[in-house]
Parts: sequence; structure tokens; C-alpha cells
Amino acid sequence: MRGRESPLLLLMIDKFKVLDIVKDVLEGSDKYLVNMKITPDNRIFVDIDGDNGIIIDDCIEVSRAIENNLNRDEEDFELNVSSAGADSPLKMPRQYRRHVGRELSVEPFDGPKVEGVLTEADDNTFTIKTHGSKKTDSEVLTFDYNDVKTAKVLIRF
Repeated sequence: MRGRESPLLLLMIDKFKVLDIVKDVLEGSDKYLVNMKITPDNRIFVDIDGDNGIIIDDCIEVSRAIENNLNRDEEDFELNVSSAGADSPLKMPRQYRRHVGRELSVEPFDGPKVEGVLTEADDNTFTIKTHGSKKTDSEVLTFDYNDVKTAKVLIRF
């Protein structure tokens, strides 16, 4: 297709345009973008979080901003704006810092899954203190974010 663009590329929503819209809405607040995905059939998924949590009004505000800045006559799309839920894996250092003092389940790429209390988190690593048992002592383990497959906050009742 020399000199011509693929028709599929002409119909896809511009990810950078949506990203700019979301950043503009969240700028100056304690809210931040965790993840954004746009599928080839123009389904837009936006996950946001905040240092003090997210309420439904935050999701509505982001959703309305996207709706108001994209033209449905030019681009048909489906939109889903949600908070990074309590059972969602942590994805950003900022999320880890928010959860210092809480229990995590950590699954490294190499090694067994471990559970412990998140004691520290910076831009590159986080540290948990595992729970000891009658047979094992507690350990302090530090992980590089890139070495972790998933990390989730444990919800206990």
C-alpha cells in the first residue's frame, strides 16, 4: 500500500489525543492515570486512581471530558472509565506508596508468591516484611518493580 494509509488506521481513535484529555482533567489534583487502552474497534478503557482514592464523580468527570472532546460523527467509540479497584494489581510506584502499611501478595517472575506488609516504596523498588511462623522467621524482601509479575493489596475481613 505504497502512498496510502491502511483504512483501519484512519478509523482508530488517536490514543495521544485521549491521553492529553485525561491528563488535562486530572492535572492539579491527587488523581492520576493508571492505565489506558484503545482497541482497534475503538473501545476506550481508562483506569484512574488517586492518592486519597477515587469516587464515582471522578470517573464521570473524566468520561465527560473525553465525550466532549471526541466527535462521534467522525469517530464511533465505546468508553469505559473506572477506578483501579481494590482487587486490581498495583501498576505504578505511586500506588505502592499509597498502600504502605498494608498487606500485599507479591508474585515475582522468578520465585514463589509471598505475602507481607508493605514497609517502603520509592520510584524503583518496594519492600515488604513477611509474616513469620513457628517454622520460619519473618523476612524483609525488596523487589524491583520490573521483577514483579503482579502485586495486589490483600483485603482481609
